[in-house]
Amino acid sequence: MEFSVCMSVYKNDNPHDFEVAVNSIYSHQTIKPSELILVIDGPIPIELQIVIKRLKEQIDILRVLPLEKNMGHAIARQTGLDAAKYDLIAIMDADDISLPDRFEKQLSFLSKHTNVDVVGGTITEFIDNPENVICKRVTPSDNDDIYAYLKSRCPFNLVSVMFKKKSILDAGGYIDWYCEEDYYLWIRLALNKARFANLPDTLVNVRVGKAMYARRGGWKYFKSEAKLQTFMYKNGIISIARLCYNITLRFIVQVCMPNSIRTLIFRYFARTKA
Repeated sequence: MEFSVCMSVYKNDNPHDFEVAVNSIYSHQTIKPSELILVIDGPIPIELQIVIKRLKEQIDILRVLPLEKNMGHAIARQTGLDAAKYDLIAIMDADDISLPDRFEKQLSFLSKHTNVDVVGGTITEFIDNPENVICKRVTPSDNDDIYAYLKSRCPFNLVSVMFKKKSILDAGGYIDWYCEEDYYLWIRLALNKARFANLPDTLVNVRVGKAMYARRGGWKYFKSEAKLQTFMYKNGIISIARLCYNITLRFIVQVCMPNSIRTLIFRYFARTKA
């Protein structure tokens, strides 16, 4: 099965971590992608340019698409999606590490479940050193359970997903929504009655830190989440009771709590021990 991998890089990405991420989805995979699309989201420093030049010399399937200005995740991901040659696409971030059998497991699953539009998997999370795994995020595996989970939380680990390009485009593709473009996409796919699945296997080791948890708080983030919950209510996905519960819980965690407490909540209640 031929497939594309889409990822993007921008000025603040660490050159070493980025190179490790790229090698994890090509050099170290048991099944290599048919093409690797890299969107450069605006101007980048010389250190990243050097790494990209080196990778282009090493990986003949690497296609680089530069954007003149930094456009953000949604546009960068959509640019890669539009350019992909193959209907099957895997997503990757610029500082995470895919496990060597990630694509092999996803392709095997999709070959047996041809009606599935999106398949993701479990992620582990580490700080600084990939060996320093602190927790994992496990999501429901079954389609019905994923639909139920979507009513309260994002049902996929974005960096672990592989999906059908046509299904994503039929739902409108990636559309900008502050910090929530992926959740917004899964909701629209659900409205299109897409079929979902998650593998119980760990597919990606994700780099995290205090900055990640800080981004998941504050008024701007809360308003974005509240607006998304309202979108689900207006489209009949959740009830008024679920809407009020979801927004109240998010207000407490994202607005009322200091970052230190929010970090503990995410690590020990929204995650499981690795």
